[in-house]
Amino acid sequence: MADLLAVRGASVRFGGVQALSEAELTVRQGDIAALIGPNGAGKTTLLGVISGAVTPTGGSVTLAGRELAGLPIHERAAAGVVRTFQNLEIFSNMTVLENVLTGAHLKARYGLWDSLARTPRFRREEARLREEAMVRLEFVGLADKAGHMATGLPYGEQRLLELARALASGPSLLLLDEPAAGMNNKETRQLGVIIRRIRDELGVGVALVEHDMELVMDISDRITVLNFGSVLAEGTPREIQDNPEVVAAYLGED
Repeated sequence: MADLLAVRGASVRFGGVQALSEAELTVRQGDIAALIGPNGAGKTTLLGVISGAVTPTGGSVTLAGRELAGLPIHERAAAGVVRTFQNLEIFSNMTVLENVLTGAHLKARYGLWDSLARTPRFRREEARLREEAMVRLEFVGLADKAGHMATGLPYGEQRLLELARALASGPSLLLLDEPAAGMNNKETRQLGVIIRRIRDELGVGVALVEHDMELVMDISDRITVLNFGSVLAEGTPREIQDNPEVVAAYLGED
């Protein structure tokens, strides 16, 4: 299977702190690649390098063979790199549907004049985007909540709303930063089902940072382990579970 994302030799320094040192990550087309490691290992920093939020001091990031170096966040999003964050990020003054439409508008095919004059092109495109947003809400199980205010949803459903908004933007690569944070066991299992469907039904590549090891081992195709900013190990879930260096990094040598 072809590589969708290839990060090679990524290094990041914040002042005197070396956050990443020659880090690498590969996500194949339609795979779920987990990125794990102890706190402070550089996982979120690496996602920032991929999304454009963090400028590396060295290395390369390619998406389907295209070098992303120098591209700002919005251009990477337009190219198909879409990210969710550790902290909940929803628009509290909008409905559930309106939140998802903010993601769908990344694919809008009309200009400023169409928007101001509300031309037929604008109205057709808005109807198309609204339909796409509803499809994504249906995908995560929130279609019946489309008219509700986003802040009225339970926490777990707000997390799924973020996911629906990300999917509405039409990503080829979805970066998920601790998507199960704050979820209970039932919500986490539901999330795992949805992430697998993103891979299997939509063909989207997923790079996942997550501390819930049961979820990681259940849904991942490949796992990369970071420790002190460098890659410690890479392999299948079984290979990672059986790797003594990984066990030592998490639990200590003794």
